[in-house]
Amino acid sequence: MPSDDATAPPPATGDRAGRLPASVRPERYDLRLAPDLATSTFRGAASVTLDVGSPTAELVCNAAELDVSEAWVDLDGRRIDGEIHLDADLEQLRVALPETLPGGTATLHLTFSGVLNDRLRGFYRSTYTADGGGDRAIAVTQFEPTDARRAFPCWDEPEFKAVFGVTLDVAEDLLAISNGPELAREDLGDGRVRIRFADTMPMSTYLVAFVVGPMETTGPVDVDGVPLRIVHRPGQGELAEFALEVGAHALRFFADYYGIAYPGDKVDMVAVPDFAFGAMENLGCVVYRETLLLVDPESATQAELLAVVDVIAHELAHMWFGDLVTMRWWNGIWLNEAFATFMEAKCAAAFRPAWERWMHFGRERSGAFDVDALATTRPIEYPVITPADAEGMFDTLTYQKGSAVVRMLEQYLGEDAFRDGIRRYLQAHQFGNTETGDLWDALEAVTGEPVRAMMDSWIFQGGFPLVTASLDDAGLTLTQQPFRYTEPADAGDGEDPRWHVPVVVRSAGGTERIVLDGPRASLTLPATPTAGAPVVVNAGGHAFYRVSYDAELQAAVLDGLGDLAPLERYAVLDDAHGLTLRGDRRAGDLAATVQRIADVGETDLSVWQLAASSIEVVDRAASEDERPAVSAWVRRLLAPLAARLGDDVDPTDDDRTRALRGLVLGLRGVHGDPDALARATAVFEQQLHRPTEVDAELGAGALKAAAVTADADRFDAMLDRFRHGATPQEQVRYLYAAATVADGDLFSRYLALLETDEVRSQNLAFAYRAALRNPAHDRHAWTAVRDGWERIRARLPFNANHRLVEGITSVTDPALADEIEEFLATHPVPEATTLIAQHVERMRVQVAVHQREAGQVASSLPGG
Repeated sequence: MPSDDATAPPPATGDRAGRLPASVRPERYDLRLAPDLATSTFRGAASVTLDVGSPTAELVCNAAELDVSEAWVDLDGRRIDGEIHLDADLEQLRVALPETLPGGTATLHLTFSGVLNDRLRGFYRSTYTADGGGDRAIAVTQFEPTDARRAFPCWDEPEFKAVFGVTLDVAEDLLAISNGPELAREDLGDGRVRIRFADTMPMSTYLVAFVVGPMETTGPVDVDGVPLRIVHRPGQGELAEFALEVGAHALRFFADYYGIAYPGDKVDMVAVPDFAFGAMENLGCVVYRETLLLVDPESATQAELLAVVDVIAHELAHMWFGDLVTMRWWNGIWLNEAFATFMEAKCAAAFRPAWERWMHFGRERSGAFDVDALATTRPIEYPVITPADAEGMFDTLTYQKGSAVVRMLEQYLGEDAFRDGIRRYLQAHQFGNTETGDLWDALEAVTGEPVRAMMDSWIFQGGFPLVTASLDDAGLTLTQQPFRYTEPADAGDGEDPRWHVPVVVRSAGGTERIVLDGPRASLTLPATPTAGAPVVVNAGGHAFYRVSYDAELQAAVLDGLGDLAPLERYAVLDDAHGLTLRGDRRAGDLAATVQRIADVGETDLSVWQLAASSIEVVDRAASEDERPAVSAWVRRLLAPLAARLGDDVDPTDDDRTRALRGLVLGLRGVHGDPDALARATAVFEQQLHRPTEVDAELGAGALKAAAVTADADRFDAMLDRFRHGATPQEQVRYLYAAATVADGDLFSRYLALLETDEVRSQNLAFAYRAALRNPAHDRHAWTAVRDGWERIRARLPFNANHRLVEGITSVTDPALADEIEEFLATHPVPEATTLIAQHVERMRVQVAVHQREAGQVASSLPGG
């Protein structure tokens, strides 16, 4: 069993160094801000009603990058002036008073000013180029996790919930919105108006929002009494219809699922040109990147549409789970984000059942497996002390692993029982703050299952188990051990961690559930496994563990692949993929599993997307002179599927079939199939000149092949579409595709483009990531990143530094890997230390695969 320390929750607040005193709590903020877009500055005033729990002569709150010019306290109508002390390191404002405030109510008045920064955090400036030319500015907020303090002095910790009354003084020709609906408007007589917004419900500072700029709104859509609008820059209204449809569906879906009406007065979903995250769940004023809100369904791919659906659903799920009920401290952010990621999938599955959203969820889980198998993984929940600690939680483990663990729990408890537990939790804690255990308590109360004991083993220790299945005299024996690509530095210092693993086994005798909470367990099988009735561990394919079968069981599973559910076939291939990266299986074994998937006539998009990733593993494992053999195998592998799909869209095709056709065309083209290259070239040219005639999926697949083989003319055409594409999705699609070009001179031009302001800071790290993943030019890309390190980082949003080097995970050259690791060791990024260490370790895993396999791959390929 794990030691007590391994599964015990960490302290709720950790060390209070840097934390605010709990004895004074805000109850209400009255804020007035006056942004000046021409000078990129703002002025503000705040009146904060305080509950003083015990006598004090000092008030302490958060402030950063603000000039606080006045601070005084109104105590029973008497003014008490305070002395202002700003601590830049702790990001705190201390107001020293000449007398002691008694317990009770007092009001703190503050006057301050600040700069609309260009780092996409706090109160910042975004710009766009108007149709008639010239840049236009927008003032927008992004406060999570700890940046409200950059817009106004405040108690910037999630537990300090308060009501917010917001007033904005803005130029009369600008649109201004905030969390609540507009209540009143006053002409100030100087070309500005003062707009007062309705009070919010009690909420945390990180959810406050205001947006000011030359923008437009759609007409409101009534969603059972809740007005829903899309806010956008002028000329983009025709791209808002899909988001309105999704938003209306999501609001109704969540109100029904949670059993609680939407907790705000209205929903504005705001598309801004520059945004560091994908979106942000500010109550009633949800802010998005344009690519994740504004879309043309006719020209977008299914993946691009799904991204819009997912992000809208994710943010609106937060209106209840996160906004109405909020974690007490940032150690609990995983639950907010993991649950919203899980709920986005449920909502999307209901919105477009044909999109098979839970299959796509398997793809997200694969990404979490790859991070959680590292020695540098971390527990889902861990103590958070500093703002940098909080920022470090917004990663794959919080979102994807967390949501996969929640999905596993839901499937084990049953969907109805799980939902009832969620309703109980929200109703008990609405308008309040919680710890992770409060949710487990609600689920235990409804189901009677030991949820806390099970989930603590998944939440408070990093990693996940490999469940090994074997046949012996006792029947089916299951064992668990940690699945790791590399051993942690402290390996061998104690017992391996263990999990309470909810295993679902299907065999000829039916389905059986067992919690594997020790090192091993046995099940009696009614019959010997065969191709027609294999033993499937992780039946349904929903769990967060990998499975390794003994030879007899593995043979039965592979022989019976065609009879498994698609998500189960996905899990079989995913396990083979992970075991190959770990070194338990050879690249040829992984290729053989992909071949078996093809041979059973697989047509599921998600399975083939995983197969494409496995093909890349095999390709990167091969030596340079073996790669033609790998490509020849890929062409043979895909030929039957390509013939079955055909070159052109059939009117009966569903969206996932269309996406599969595009995927196959791109893969075949990249691996040198002459027919696919000819087809891709023709589609690419047609898309340039007659885009409405080209199926979006086919066009995306053609772009993948055409980009790799691009000449100067084609490269110029791609950059033109990046600059002038009709939709936000089209622009970034071409930007990232151009990074894959094989020609060295063109790749140099691409890197030169990244040095210019043409590439928005929000997209810059992703463009460098794509460049580093180019197998022909990874060294060239790394040199550009290394030489421009400080300059590039200065341009990036605050949360994007780790994305800049994420592409190193594809490097296979040991010498280059050494150089990269040495550089990153001497150029630390404090807010992304763990994330960058994980990128380096994943790079080392890739290098190790190549060193093990190179020279042996070609002879091991199916049909080779």
